[in-house]
Amino acid sequence: MEFVVRAWSAHARLGSLHLGATGPQLETPCLLLLTRKGLPAFIPPDLFHKLHPDALALQVSPLHFLDSPPPEVVAEVGGLHKMLCLPEHGLVAVGRDSIMDEADGEGTTKLGASFKTSFGRRIVGPVKYMEVINACKPNLWASLPDEVPAWVSEKRNRVSVGRTLQWLDHCLSLSTDMGCLGVVVGGSSVEQRTHSAQQTATRNVAGFSLGGFGLGEAAEDRGPLLEAVTASLPMEKPRHVSGLGMPEEVLQAVAAGVDLFDSTYPHMLTMGGYAMTFPATMEDILESFANKNLAVEEWSKSDSDSTKICLRSVSFRLDESPLVDGCQCYTCRKHSRAYIHHLLNTHEMLAQTLLDIHNMYHYLGFFQAIREAIRANEFPVFHNQFISHRRQSTLLLSSQ
Repeated sequence: MEFVVRAWSAHARLGSLHLGATGPQLETPCLLLLTRKGLPAFIPPDLFHKLHPDALALQVSPLHFLDSPPPEVVAEVGGLHKMLCLPEHGLVAVGRDSIMDEADGEGTTKLGASFKTSFGRRIVGPVKYMEVINACKPNLWASLPDEVPAWVSEKRNRVSVGRTLQWLDHCLSLSTDMGCLGVVVGGSSVEQRTHSAQQTATRNVAGFSLGGFGLGEAAEDRGPLLEAVTASLPMEKPRHVSGLGMPEEVLQAVAAGVDLFDSTYPHMLTMGGYAMTFPATMEDILESFANKNLAVEEWSKSDSDSTKICLRSVSFRLDESPLVDGCQCYTCRKHSRAYIHHLLNTHEMLAQTLLDIHNMYHYLGFFQAIREAIRANEFPVFHNQFISHRRQSTLLLSSQ
């Protein structure tokens, strides 16, 4: 693995990440596509390969390969790349620790992290975790984390940091020469997060995964936490974050110097019958301001807003326009809003397939716009325009 920072715009950075001899070369900041057992939930392989030029990296959960299929089967096949027939794609394995309160006040047990799986709740320690990682052979993998929500005590934060570092050392001792992302934790404590980052940076890791975000912290508190972590990490290694998937959250993390993201946001919109429509570039934002009155009138009729439209709404039953005018995704080039509305109402899974194609394509385009803004040294302007547009759109909707 090789990572190089190509350009800066304030603290946001444009990078190039090469995932090994046979892996892809990614421009960062970039999005790791969410998967279920290694593949997107609704997009078939023949369409996935044509989804978007940037659809080169996938986030996989090691927890999906604890039981069915078990790691022994994955290892016998030769790893996930071979099993999924994705030899040229990058796979990043990330296992998030679910929140679990226990009577001793220390959350997860000392033996391992508690995860909710399809076979019930499981305690997974470093040995079992690395058995799955070594079988899957991902390009990058995050070490086993002890993540805690924002509201836990300082004592619990210290336990989380110590335990995660101990598990990191154990995971590294069991790894088979693959790129490890050392997880940085510490909850809502700047002191503990700084300590975790500094100690993790002393280990032989390929990069860092910022854990414990998106677990109840306030948006205004998240910025200082992100900045404290990134300021304590070496600049020459990539940084990944889980739990920050909304556009505003992504921009906040990019502004702090984060490079890799995995997000449930596109998938959750698809499940709700929504299509992304928010302006992703500075030019689109300015154009949307010029047409704001027409846009608000459309939103008010269809249970939609400035970021998405609800295709379940009856207002789209005769709408022959694409989801987003000018969008070059397969869905917008081939199908109309009325057709997807019909598919949703008849409970056809093709509706989710077409929506997922559009939502992933649109969000990958958003990350492309972020990179272009950094390359032009205009990221702070892009960030401010995007947030300003969202706020003004909210105000317009509330005034209707």
